[in-house]
Amino acid sequence: MSELVDLFAREFPVWHMVVRGTVVYWILLLVFRFVLRRDVGSMGVADLLFVVLVADAASNAMQGEYTSINDGLVLLATLVAWNFGLDWLSYRFAPVARFLEPQAEVLVRHGRVMRKALKREMITMEELEGKLREAGVERLADVRIARLEGDGKLSVFKEKPSGNPPRTPEDRGPVGG
Repeated sequence: MSELVDLFAREFPVWHMVVRGTVVYWILLLVFRFVLRRDVGSMGVADLLFVVLVADAASNAMQGEYTSINDGLVLLATLVAWNFGLDWLSYRFAPVARFLEPQAEVLVRHGRVMRKALKREMITMEELEGKLREAGVERLADVRIARLEGDGKLSVFKEKPSGNPPRTPEDRGPVGG
């Protein structure tokens, strides 16, 4: 019975765990947002950070690096609160959303590569050309606009073909009408 009580006994004060969780969350959020801007895939930065920190905190609580499950639960609750709070603030206040998620960056406009943007995002011409090929673009001249989205994906809008494209039978309406 004593071992069960020890399992739930508090080793650290609640405020200590909240401060530790808050400091780690914000430092990693800033690193992910400003240093690793586009390397996060399709998840949002705050979501990826939340998953990593929750996994680590839960692991520590389960493996006994904390001497108390309650310490791990306080840390998890702190991380959940920050993640929910930032999602809520981002949804309601555009400046918070702009701070947490990078704005889209135009890389190609009307067939012209925006070299400063490529340099800023540390994307090589080979990488850009590869992503454009994945989007079905053979020539830069075919790109009306290509932009790097906040989640790291490339959105490509092609130039509209000049002239009138040939009409197909489906375009003409019903036959014999």
